[in-house]
Amino acid sequence: MPERSLDGLVLTARPLGEHDRLLTLLSEAEGLTRLAAPGARRPKSSLAAAVPLTHLHLQVGGRGGLGRVRQLRVLRSYSGLAQRLETLAAAQALAELCLKLVPGEAPAPGMLADLLLQLGRLEGVVTERAEPLEALAVAVQGSVHLLALGGFALPLQHCSRSGAPLAPPIGDWDWRCSLLPSEGLAIGAVPGARVMLNASELALLQRLTRPALPRRRDGNLMGPEAVWLHLLALVEAWCGEHLGQRPRAFRLLRTACEPMAPQPSEPT
Repeated sequence: MPERSLDGLVLTARPLGEHDRLLTLLSEAEGLTRLAAPGARRPKSSLAAAVPLTHLHLQVGGRGGLGRVRQLRVLRSYSGLAQRLETLAAAQALAELCLKLVPGEAPAPGMLADLLLQLGRLEGVVTERAEPLEALAVAVQGSVHLLALGGFALPLQHCSRSGAPLAPPIGDWDWRCSLLPSEGLAIGAVPGARVMLNASELALLQRLTRPALPRRRDGNLMGPEAVWLHLLALVEAWCGEHLGQRPRAFRLLRTACEPMAPQPSEPT
């Protein structure tokens, strides 16, 4: 088999043998590809940069079966996301989601580009020392985008039971819609619903299908932290129903972003 060039993001890197690594690479051309990186675990290896959350240009060879990385060039490393728990957790959750959504060795149009966009935004959270809420919002919006690209889009336009448009009446604090993971979103407070949203929460969720995060005129995110955590719960429930498993890093992200419990005051 002749050598081929491949650009992609390393989602996972596991030990293979004594000195090698087994990579799972996300690319536009091939979707998920498993590759051996010979000697990559040696400190001075030319392939040592083959680690998770690194965007690489690869030369790949091998005759059938598992391809072997011959050469690599780092296009961009997202290792800086590990400086903060919430940005690392958000990145890991989005990577896990891609592992569930993307078919092996089949084109995945738009998936890599969107994931790289979200990782770039998470880098901005680190460099700008932004609030943890920014990382949470990127993870929620990124999940909405990736689910749509992977064929499991959240049905945000019509009631799953009546077919009526999901047009949230902003300002009506008694209005509710319910997530029924096997069906979609239904207008009203349905008994047994996994998650219920008010009108403002649904309106915010619907805006997440757009390219940019929803912000006020002053640049701050729309919605408080509690609302974004509520939307994360909805995404988790949808993933659990349709993908068979929720990204484990969602739990770590929730832990990093949930408000700390108030500490008891010391006796005077």
